[in-house]
Amino acid sequence: MVKLKPYEEYKEVDLPWLERIPSHWGQRKVKYLFDERVDKGYPDETLLAATQTKGVVPKHMYENRTVVAQKDLHLLKLVKKGDFVISLRSFQGGIEYAYYQGIISPAYTIMIPKNEIAPSYFKHLGKSRLFIELLKLCVTGIREGQNIDYNVLKNAMIPLPPKEEQDQIAKFLDNRLSKINRFIKAKKRQIDLLKELKQAIINQAVTKGIDPSVPKKDSGVEWLGEIPEHWEIKRIKNNNRLYNGNAFPIEYQGNDFGEIPFYKVSDINKAEIFVSESNNYVSRELVNNNRWTIIPSNCILFAKIGEALKKNHRKINKKVCLIDNNMQAMYPYEINLLFQYYLMRVIDMSWFDNGGTVPSINTSELLSCKIPFPPIEEQQAIVIYIETKIKVIEKHIDAIQSKINLLREYRTSLISAVVTGKVDVRHIPVEDTDEFIEDIAEDEEGVFEEEIGEEDKEVLIC
Repeated sequence: MVKLKPYEEYKEVDLPWLERIPSHWGQRKVKYLFDERVDKGYPDETLLAATQTKGVVPKHMYENRTVVAQKDLHLLKLVKKGDFVISLRSFQGGIEYAYYQGIISPAYTIMIPKNEIAPSYFKHLGKSRLFIELLKLCVTGIREGQNIDYNVLKNAMIPLPPKEEQDQIAKFLDNRLSKINRFIKAKKRQIDLLKELKQAIINQAVTKGIDPSVPKKDSGVEWLGEIPEHWEIKRIKNNNRLYNGNAFPIEYQGNDFGEIPFYKVSDINKAEIFVSESNNYVSRELVNNNRWTIIPSNCILFAKIGEALKKNHRKINKKVCLIDNNMQAMYPYEINLLFQYYLMRVIDMSWFDNGGTVPSINTSELLSCKIPFPPIEEQQAIVIYIETKIKVIEKHIDAIQSKINLLREYRTSLISAVVTGKVDVRHIPVEDTDEFIEDIAEDEEGVFEEEIGEEDKEVLIC
């Protein structure tokens, strides 16, 4: 950004999201730059997904879970390569470029660029921070029902550089963003390697101990192999009590009815060891009236069913609480809480899957799982060793993540500055970019896609 200079002359514009543009740029209403595509009746075309990071791509290319329409495919809208799609998330993440031809939800608006605007330029403008501010002005509905009113958007004015300049802007951004994203990917790989190292330290410490010189013996347990000679082998049920969750009425969710926190599966899907504060609290009177199971303090919470089970997330909760019926809680006794927690991070919950269509834990098999059991004083020493080691690693991870965050912020600022004319890139030499390198954000929540039901109702799935 330091090397980029502004244009020599600017003019004021009467736009709520943009104050000025280069003096030789024009302004045009969206409806004069795009036609709307409403073609239906192509059930054999590829099903597409509108994503915030990859644009509009075939569903099978998108890793995150999406709903797949099974019938009434003739009701879906046709999208051609080079079109733009306004999805249910566009007021948050911008307008998506279609890299493939296929069919997509009828709730989406399909925009066909005319000759006056270069798709490569609008691909960046439509995802820029300032343009998203415009999209927010075109939103109708409330909360989860929000959507962009295309009748409002198509009458909005957007900046329009000369066609040749649009091409140069796109070429410049493709080149610079690829370099930034390539660097981000390298940094993320460093973080992945550090996380692998952290897990390896935990695995070694809780299954082999921290003194490599002690004599070993065969544990007789396939997943453990050899363990220190003086360690015991016990089953999880010998030192842990298991609690099931409760069906929690939706009318209580998101409200504060009392002093006992209630946790859902989504509350344990983050990296921290301890569960964060709950958004839901329940009174003891409600608990007693409904005969809900109260989970004691110092428990390990984990998912017992569904896709969350595959993620193997575990959290320690230090307070008395309630949990939903998709979770279980393990209360360790006569064993160090943190040692049991780190041990549970080594154990793969898929070992105890019932084998049904939906993943779920076979509780009996889990409780019968054999685990290593060092003397209690050694358990404490192992916990101190692990936490000392991983504290150093996490410090490195935080430093790398800070660099990634700065690069992403720079990237966002660069896009907005270039596509709105705050800086001039007309005369900057740019080599061709053979392949545009994307950066997939770690907090990507996935695609919002509709399933066509019997009454052609759009169902929002995250």
